[in-house]
Amino acid sequence: MRFAMLVIVLGFPLIDLYATVRFARWTGVPVYAWIGLAAIAGLYLLRNERMAFRANTVAAMHGEQLLLRGLFDSGRKVLAGVLFLLPGILSDVMALVLLALRFNLGRDFAPSTAAAGDSGVGRKAINGEFRRLD
Repeated sequence: MRFAMLVIVLGFPLIDLYATVRFARWTGVPVYAWIGLAAIAGLYLLRNERMAFRANTVAAMHGEQLLLRGLFDSGRKVLAGVLFLLPGILSDVMALVLLALRFNLGRDFAPSTAAAGDSGVGRKAINGEFRRLD
């Protein structure tokens, strides 16, 4: 069993690089362009998710959103960023599929800030009259 896992872990990057070379030859785009653009996309995604994870954690601590929802969404994006960093077209396709799937369709999928106030669950309208004074 350990040998099979070792073959899978070491074999996937080799198969991925081979598929990338074949795909680059088929499209006419250099291999370093595929690998470089994917690495830039992975670093950009990881950098942005670091900031979003902090905001989601603070929002969850204030009760504005569910903690598990934010953690699951952040974990999905971090895994996609790591897959973008791996050299190869197969891992890039897996990362794109992971980003395209919408797993957490909870209450509303609107972005929330950390200082939004209340969670929106029990919002109450304040009725009154308005008159402008100049």
